[in-house]
Amino acid sequence: MKDAEPMAAEEPFRHREKLLEKQKYFQHIHKHTYLKGPFDKITSVAIPLAFAVASGALIARGIYNMSHGVGKKE
Repeated sequence: MKDAEPMAAEEPFRHREKLLEKQKYFQHIHKHTYLKGPFDKITSVAIPLAFAVASGALIARGIYNMSHGVGKKE
């Protein structure tokens, strides 16, 4: 049998220095895990808060319309 040839090493996705820099950033920050990135406040706080406010307004409008008999479809 032939000896297996060693596989060529793949290029990494990121340079090692960049990776170590990112690791140091995420390991030394003192925030919650889901708020560590620069845009995480938008996706983890602002968007769910906007959905909650919008749904609360629609629920309040529905309760008002039902209690006053307004907005019926004929």
